[in-house]
Amino acid sequence: MQPENAVDTRPKKALILASPRGFCAGVDRAIQIVERTIEIHGAPVYVRHEIVHNQHVVKRLENMGAIFVDELDDCPDERPVVFSAHGVPKSVPAAAQAREMTYLDATCPLVSKVHVGAERQFKAGRHILLIGHAGHPEIEGTMGQLPKGAMTLLETEKCAREFTPEDADNLALVTQTTLSVDDTSTIIEILKTRFPNIALPYKEDICYATTNRQQAVKAIAERCDLLLVIGAENSSNSKRLVEVGKRAGADHAILIASAENMDWDLIESVKTIGLSSGASAPEYLVDGVIAALRSRFDVNIEEAIVTEENVVFRLPRSLRKEDVNAAS
Repeated sequence: MQPENAVDTRPKKALILASPRGFCAGVDRAIQIVERTIEIHGAPVYVRHEIVHNQHVVKRLENMGAIFVDELDDCPDERPVVFSAHGVPKSVPAAAQAREMTYLDATCPLVSKVHVGAERQFKAGRHILLIGHAGHPEIEGTMGQLPKGAMTLLETEKCAREFTPEDADNLALVTQTTLSVDDTSTIIEILKTRFPNIALPYKEDICYATTNRQQAVKAIAERCDLLLVIGAENSSNSKRLVEVGKRAGADHAILIASAENMDWDLIESVKTIGLSSGASAPEYLVDGVIAALRSRFDVNIEEAIVTEENVVFRLPRSLRKEDVNAAS
């Protein structure tokens, strides 16, 4: 152990922490729903799809007694099942009801808001345009709220320019909640120019957490030789943070799952490192990266805060401790 007044002769690194980062209210709620369901009903509890897109979270819940499956058909009738934070088509809870299953819906309330908006516009006689990424569970859930053919997915600016509607005066727009704010704004402007009467959401569909994390990355990117974003390869909001960082001026921006995936040769070559994490990445992964950097370098840490978040989403009534206690 070095004396307190010893000089640290290791290479110096500046580390800028983007804030906000990490868990959002919807992710936190979804994880709590699985935890409380296990606490109340015992293990195993089945979860349709990854509850959130992060293997560290998934493995921790598996150790508690969660079993993750691809479809409802993989679940036995007698055990509870939780639907992931990304949302599910209407056919999934309908099938669970038909089987008289106990099910908990962990869909993020902001995703549910998109579902409600799409259904309202459909009932008003409009064809729905959905901006998002094909194959993402949130897109499958949103498109599954309406009859087949009621919604058209637009992934790119090219799609927005080439889309030809049957009735240009009866269109409505919704978006995936985890998109790039800038990319989505460009697509929306194309659609508004082509279809002036298109009905827009009352409030932007891209969620507050996605917006805030992208703003935080933009705020630090120009100062970073390297931006590290902690998140999973299948996490849309995490991948968007990497893209935003590159566009905003970071010399390098890469996605890592944890400290175990760090490119030390690249890190050796830079002076200033930015660090953020996607909305489904737990803060202990950030702590792990900081510890790994400190084990090799003399690290000076700065936290760049663009806004404070205080959003909390309540658990379903059947899982709230006060209601469970009152019923028992």
